[in-house]
Amino acid sequence: MDNWRKSSYSGEGDGNECVEVATTPTHIAVRDSKTPADGTLTFTAGAFTPFVEALAQRYSTVTDFAKLRG
Repeated sequence: MDNWRKSSYSGEGDGNECVEVATTPTHIAVRDSKTPADGTLTFTAGAFTPFVEALAQRYSTVTDFAKLRG
């Protein structure tokens, strides 16, 4: 996937405290912006919304989730 973009909640400075998302018509991929070469989570388009909703119940922002990864 070539079209990676950071969340608007990327944190201060160079915005390395967040995740990046890339989309295709059928899939959505997520990676850690601090270590983008370490791998991605890939979801079907229909599975991504439940994933985000589950995170929202536990973490106040996407940045909190990225910090969890270290």
